[in-house]
Amino acid sequence: MKRSSQISGLLGWVTITFAAAALGAWASTSAATFYATLALPAWAPPASLFGPVWTLLYAMMAIAAWLAWRERGWRGARPALVLYLVQLAVNALWSWLFFGWRLGALAFADILVLIVLVCATIVTFARTRPIAGVLLLPYLAWISFASALNFAVWRANPGLL
Repeated sequence: MKRSSQISGLLGWVTITFAAAALGAWASTSAATFYATLALPAWAPPASLFGPVWTLLYAMMAIAAWLAWRERGWRGARPALVLYLVQLAVNALWSWLFFGWRLGALAFADILVLIVLVCATIVTFARTRPIAGVLLLPYLAWISFASALNFAVWRANPGLL
């Protein structure tokens, strides 16, 4: 594959990934204020931690998708890349469910589906290019933690979520 094609591909996967991030962020414009009003467990991280963590995770996700694409192209890596795109959509939906629409139960169901989709994406990426699967492991760890936080916050705030 030509170097210019590789660079274009990387820019494409970064653009797609961060477009999904922006869509989720759009629903989260007042997230810090809302988060501050919630009853939170003692182990909940400060709101200021989420932005930097998600930025790093989205960058790693984009690189993972690019590596899978670069290894086999769209046709060869189609199942893995389609899973990746679906989990991106489910990821963006979570922000709308939790922060935008304040539907804690549906946000929790969404994040459980997201965990399954990310696990499937990790497996398919690892079969395509092992490092691509490894790059998604921190993302899986974070959303697993986030699912526990989502559940705890939802249950502790029945009037708000």
